[in-house]
Amino acid sequence: MSMSSTDKGLLTPENCGVIFIDYQPEMLSVLSSQERRDLLDNLLVLAQAAHLFGVPVILTAVESKDFSGKLTPQLLDQFPDQTPLKRSSMNAWDDPQFVAAVRQTGRRNFLIAGLWSEACLAFPALQMLEEGFGIYVVKDASGGTSQAAHDTALRRVEQAGGVSLTALQVMLEFQRDWAKTEHSEEVMAIVKACCRGHSRDPKRPATMVDNAPVNRKPNANQRAAKRKAHLCRSQCSPSRTS
Repeated sequence: MSMSSTDKGLLTPENCGVIFIDYQPEMLSVLSSQERRDLLDNLLVLAQAAHLFGVPVILTAVESKDFSGKLTPQLLDQFPDQTPLKRSSMNAWDDPQFVAAVRQTGRRNFLIAGLWSEACLAFPALQMLEEGFGIYVVKDASGGTSQAAHDTALRRVEQAGGVSLTALQVMLEFQRDWAKTEHSEEVMAIVKACCRGHSRDPKRPATMVDNAPVNRKPNANQRAAKRKAHLCRSQCSPSRTS
């Protein structure tokens, strides 16, 4: 992928846009409750990053007999003044209104997150790559009908020239320098929330990100090596005679 439209390979709030595709109840229903919770958490991180840093956002939803065209409230709440683009095709790039919205941003790089990865995410990503756009798929904020479907779709996009990254990586790439204080407090609060959330343990001990020392307990291999050394010392020590 050409770096001419990025900051030497990095994304900034000024050189990219974000596309959210089909975060609808019908799409989310194929995920387990844990998968759905994790995905929505990551989706919220990505949406907050776009909102905080003022990145252009496009919302779109498929509408048909089986799909309502309504996006999940968690996403809509971040962009209350924005109307999602309704379309009938699984491939958003088939929709003239969507294509016009993309071109209107004036951006050449797009972060894409969506459901399902194997269709509604992969199809426009592949065709936008053919049109010369830089495509960055937000892996942990997207999902497929199965893990295999998700992984295969992302691999296909990567083989065509796209890049995979995570929602928190996007947030940190936008912040980049802690000397930039405009959004640093909000970003750090989100980082801490993500670190706590990934443990899924309400009794998780504080770590460096919480301004506390890391608890460096020996792992299983280290404990086994210590026991072996202790046994060797006890066996090799000369016997004590009275």
